[in-house]
Amino acid sequence: MVQAHCQGSFGYITGHRPARVSGVHVIISAAEPWSSFDVKGLERLAAACHHDPHSVLGRHDLAGLTVVTAYLPGVSAVRLADGRSLQRLPDSDFFRLIAAPASVPKHPCLHWQWPDGSQSERVDPYSFAPTLQAADLTLFANGEHVQAWQMLGAHAACLDGIDGVRFAVWAPNAERVSLVGPFCDWDGRRLPLRVLGDSGVWELFVPGLSCGTVYKFEIRNRDSGAVALKIDPYARAMELRPDTACRVTARDTHAWQDSAWMSARRERDWLHAPLSIYEVHLGSWRRDADGRFLNYRELAMQLVRYLRQMHFTHIELLPVTEHPLDDSWGYQTTGYFAPTSRHGTPDDLKFLVDCCHQAGIGVLLDWVPAHFPRDAHGLARFDGAPLYEHADPRRGEHPDWGTYIFDYERNEVRSFLLASACYWLEEFHFDGLRVDAVASMLYLDFGGRSDYLPNRDGGRHNLEAVSFLQRLNTLTHARSPGTLIMAEESTDWPLVSRPVDAGGLGFSMKWNLGWMHDTLGYFRTNPLYRGYEQDHLTFLLMYAYSENFVLPFSHDEVVHLKRSLLGRMPGDRWQQLANLRLLYTWMWTQPGKKLLFMGGEFAQPWEWDFRTALPWFLTTQPEHGGVQRLVADLNTLYVQQAALHSLEFEAAGFAWIDCNDRERSILSFMRLAGEQLAVVVGNFTPVPRSAYRLGVPRAGVYAVALNSDSSFYGGSNTGNAVTTAEAVPCHGLPWSVLLDLPPLGALVLLPQARANAP
Repeated sequence: MVQAHCQGSFGYITGHRPARVSGVHVIISAAEPWSSFDVKGLERLAAACHHDPHSVLGRHDLAGLTVVTAYLPGVSAVRLADGRSLQRLPDSDFFRLIAAPASVPKHPCLHWQWPDGSQSERVDPYSFAPTLQAADLTLFANGEHVQAWQMLGAHAACLDGIDGVRFAVWAPNAERVSLVGPFCDWDGRRLPLRVLGDSGVWELFVPGLSCGTVYKFEIRNRDSGAVALKIDPYARAMELRPDTACRVTARDTHAWQDSAWMSARRERDWLHAPLSIYEVHLGSWRRDADGRFLNYRELAMQLVRYLRQMHFTHIELLPVTEHPLDDSWGYQTTGYFAPTSRHGTPDDLKFLVDCCHQAGIGVLLDWVPAHFPRDAHGLARFDGAPLYEHADPRRGEHPDWGTYIFDYERNEVRSFLLASACYWLEEFHFDGLRVDAVASMLYLDFGGRSDYLPNRDGGRHNLEAVSFLQRLNTLTHARSPGTLIMAEESTDWPLVSRPVDAGGLGFSMKWNLGWMHDTLGYFRTNPLYRGYEQDHLTFLLMYAYSENFVLPFSHDEVVHLKRSLLGRMPGDRWQQLANLRLLYTWMWTQPGKKLLFMGGEFAQPWEWDFRTALPWFLTTQPEHGGVQRLVADLNTLYVQQAALHSLEFEAAGFAWIDCNDRERSILSFMRLAGEQLAVVVGNFTPVPRSAYRLGVPRAGVYAVALNSDSSFYGGSNTGNAVTTAEAVPCHGLPWSVLLDLPPLGALVLLPQARANAP
């Protein structure tokens, strides 16, 4: 007989309860078939530090007999379904049955009794073989598993006819990973996962769990022994904050009805198509009567109706990826595969996207690969060491934001981020992503930090981030043709929206933040002095075609004491409203796609407050309702007139008529698309200009398709309705028209045969 005595190391120390056991005393006969019973394995399991629990627990065939071993801390007795009892190993919570192989099912069902007499049962999780494929693990390790959400995370599954949930997580610095939740009293000893070779991926199939189950991973670091409760990075649903557990989701049950949209999207010529985006924060667009968040389905009904009324072509959602803090507006994401539960389930979000598509409205998602928060339950120090973040704080931390920076060089992190992007495009049918804070990814010295770690060439550019962004754009455009990937990039980095094979980053478009700053700076100026600032408006055309630009008035421009767009306009309230109408007309007729944050379309007079719904009562007031009608009509005109949208990214689509009238602060230009023509003239002072002669390129009658000063929009109604060109050269053009220019107003004229006023 051989005596094996394991003492002292069976303690289990976490933030939960201590273990009952203090040791194991096992008498093993060298002649018996179970003499290879892993005593050290038992000790490590009891200490909650075993990397391969399947090697000890479950059903094992040894020398013609079968040994079933279970570890069930705190239970009184364990038996199989046929009534046979498992014997407790002395002074432990391990139970064992030795029997003939034919008498033990492949997947034994364990029944156990608690000290209070209650009973539980489960098919033994440790009787199942690994479910992940080597090819998947290789792709993941190489940074190319672009559907990693199908491999990692929680997935309802049926193995050998037994229903349950398969869990998998990447944690290479862990000594032990356990699944925890109410199904095991959040006890990390009960359901440890096994690691698959040297992949760093841990896996466990748990029979009997169902969709809706909440769970986390308990991870013990292999160096420090520190234990932390962590979310599943690939979870597809999470609890409503402040709770942070993940939820097992059902297989996709949404029946998509947008096949016509998806088919057309693949063939859509987005370079030459109109794009007018309504940027929305779902939590504050509207709320219910009690001030609570609306469900995605409620939002679908209301948003679609409103978007059709306003004639926007697309909606862009501020991040709906799960986030713990409302104040971050979604930009400090913890759930890169989980729609926020503030508004419902993943299927509810799919319903919203589907409804938009059926109504002919595209849906874009704000996506944040630039940083992530330090929340203890999230990605930060995920397995007790830097993992998703770069290990060197000079590259791994944003000191200004208090967040971590992804390690774009690490292959598994690249798989994570690429899969997240593909997930939203493929599983949720989003029509594109707006990539937040691209500049912070590109520059190692972003924010002016002097302690940055130079790249391999000694420079300040993050070469790994550049490579990642190029791969992101190449991949998504290939896998989801017709989708748009837009960069919020605030510097002069070249070729942001040019193809990767031409040396660019490969984005579809770039937000033109320089245009936004220049334009708002001009409009803030007292009209008396605008003649000195006119270059702020005309400078755009010096670089307008260097990138595929979006002209944005986003959420960032109506917060942090910047005031609302209306609040930035000079003068009394009438002049402020007239300036805002002029600003919008200028924006919608300039080359570049359009983006406007919610509330701006009806001249919200206050800064945006994410805690409350927009002040919709203002739309019943004539001056605010007038601005709202103007935006709807600008969208209609923009979509209907090819001259206003077809060549926005090409110099042939724009020509100045006069950009030098500084004395009167009048600017005029033409928008062109082949034979189609639109003439735009703006008066940027509150002084009406009667009988203003404007050069035009051809003879005929010109109709005013839109007048920002129309009484319909709340203006003074100054301006011609129709005018006939005269053979009087002006502004270098052979023909001209006489116009009455409205104060702080703009006119859009179309040759009458082509006029189609909204």
